[in-house]
Amino acid sequence: MLRGMRKASSNWLGKIVMATVMGVLIVSFAVWGIADIFKGFGQSSLAKIGKTEISTDQFRQIYTEKLQQLGRSFGRPLTSEQARAFGLDRQVLQQTIAEAALDEEARRMGLAQSQEEAMRQIYSDPSFAGLGGKFDPARFQAAIRQFGYTEQRYLAERRRVGLRRQIAGTVSAGVEPPKVMIEALARFQNEQRSIEYVKLDAAQAGTIDPPSPEALAAYFEDRKTQFRAPEYRKLSFVVISPEEIGKWTEVSDEDAKKVFEQRRDQLGTPEKREVSQMFFPNEGEAQAARSRITSGTPFDDVAKERNLNLADVDLGMIAKSAIIDPAIADAAFSLASGEVSQPVQGRFGVALVKVGKIEPGVTPTYESVAGQVKKEIATERARAKVNEIQNKMEDERSGGANVVEASQKLGLTPVTIEAVDRSGRTPDGQPVANIPRGLDVVSQAFNSDVGVDNEPIQFAGGYVWYDVLGVTPSRERSLDEVRSQVEAKWREDQISSKLRAKATEMVQKIEQGSSLAAEAAAAGAKVETATGFRRDASLSGVPSAAITAAFRTPKDGVTQTPGAGGSEWIVLRVTGVTVPPVDMASEELKKLKDTLQRGLTDEQVAQYVTKIESEIGTSINQAAFAQVTGANN
Repeated sequence: MLRGMRKASSNWLGKIVMATVMGVLIVSFAVWGIADIFKGFGQSSLAKIGKTEISTDQFRQIYTEKLQQLGRSFGRPLTSEQARAFGLDRQVLQQTIAEAALDEEARRMGLAQSQEEAMRQIYSDPSFAGLGGKFDPARFQAAIRQFGYTEQRYLAERRRVGLRRQIAGTVSAGVEPPKVMIEALARFQNEQRSIEYVKLDAAQAGTIDPPSPEALAAYFEDRKTQFRAPEYRKLSFVVISPEEIGKWTEVSDEDAKKVFEQRRDQLGTPEKREVSQMFFPNEGEAQAARSRITSGTPFDDVAKERNLNLADVDLGMIAKSAIIDPAIADAAFSLASGEVSQPVQGRFGVALVKVGKIEPGVTPTYESVAGQVKKEIATERARAKVNEIQNKMEDERSGGANVVEASQKLGLTPVTIEAVDRSGRTPDGQPVANIPRGLDVVSQAFNSDVGVDNEPIQFAGGYVWYDVLGVTPSRERSLDEVRSQVEAKWREDQISSKLRAKATEMVQKIEQGSSLAAEAAAAGAKVETATGFRRDASLSGVPSAAITAAFRTPKDGVTQTPGAGGSEWIVLRVTGVTVPPVDMASEELKKLKDTLQRGLTDEQVAQYVTKIESEIGTSINQAAFAQVTGANN
């Protein structure tokens, strides 16, 4: 009963997963995300924006899913401590509040999106396309059901996101970065430096005598927390995803060939044509223009005479399926290269169509794509199987079975990890090897406890069930337990201290008139060079700290910086500074301008959202926020 209630109350979690895994609602700015905003949570409210309340449980699920997304991106779990260090807790809260504020503003302005438009977007969404490449109602229903949606609720959410985009797009319309800003950033970004440098390592540190027992004991006593044994947890989990189940599914050649025949055109490379189109008020004007074109007047010249933008006239090299208007598409793909069509009655008026270069399509053989087709069929079949297993797993868990028991009863293979710390490492310091890449089960386990009936994690289009089986508390280690580690750290600190003193002495002598080459020879090191690198350069053998230091130092200036690890130090002199001229027409500058424009757009919308929040009123329950993000632990 309780599991069923929790399951029903967690339906909104599918929004974030669908945005990132299925690509249903991909957008560039944070406030255009899809955090569902419920009402009426009262006593358990974490934040209130106008008349909208965000419950503590709701935000916990939003925050947990965001950490899981980032963990999948990084390829390793992200702990609550790391998330707070990066400021992710505040960012997620601000995003959730911003989405709620935009929803409030849409209601206040009386904005609405028709159900027909929302349906049109769904029908054209590739996430819901079946094996034939067209909208598949069964796949759509299975997808939204997997994340706890009804059809009407999903349509309502699509409309809400559409209204947020509409508001944000209106607010940011016309925003463009000033030319002086683009030029300044281009000069900063493209500035190049050259250096000569010397690496000082353990060889230049001289002899490091072993520490006395008393010195080592004192060193350890001052740094006990560095050598403390972390908390470990024993846990078990089982993964059920379309990819995993698809591995078990055998697809016959007969089934695969049927799908291949249905999708032959989509599996290959379609024919593409260079297409131009020009619209006219009526067929008479279109026919008169065609007569001029066939008599020798260039198509583009006629367009210019009619004050048409050539960018709108030229569709570029395009496949037939990418042309929105079927009548235009049929006309374009019935012409020979260089021909101009008769007037065509399209959706948006009467048009002339011209075809330039033609690139023939390529149709693959069954043998060349059999593996791909079979994998897609297996995955498609596996999606339905995931939902079936999910229901059976939930029934077993509701009956009191733990993850291992329920998995074995259903013929699944659970994984048990005897001991793992928050960073995903075993007691011997090695990463746990049998956790799928991107699965954040470790940090979830550290947010749970022994005996807790955990909600499944949504992962890779499926689910992960997990149990915490045991907890080994963190403890202080004795010196005898970590003596070798303490001695290694003590030696590293000694080397670093001596190298820093050596580097400081070298810099002083160079500033007094000596040369880097002379000081390098005296230290038994060699001079190396690096030329023409930018701030964002990654140079083999040159630590990033040296690149950063080079851009903080004037030409002919000398400086020092730590190298790789604690047993290397760098002394460098800047030998050259070059600022290339700014070419506003270059592709690099165009990309920089686009990046700046996105940043300014985001800032403009963020300011607008802040204004909304201040007008309608925003309050945050800081105690509940700290509880959700682990700040109280």
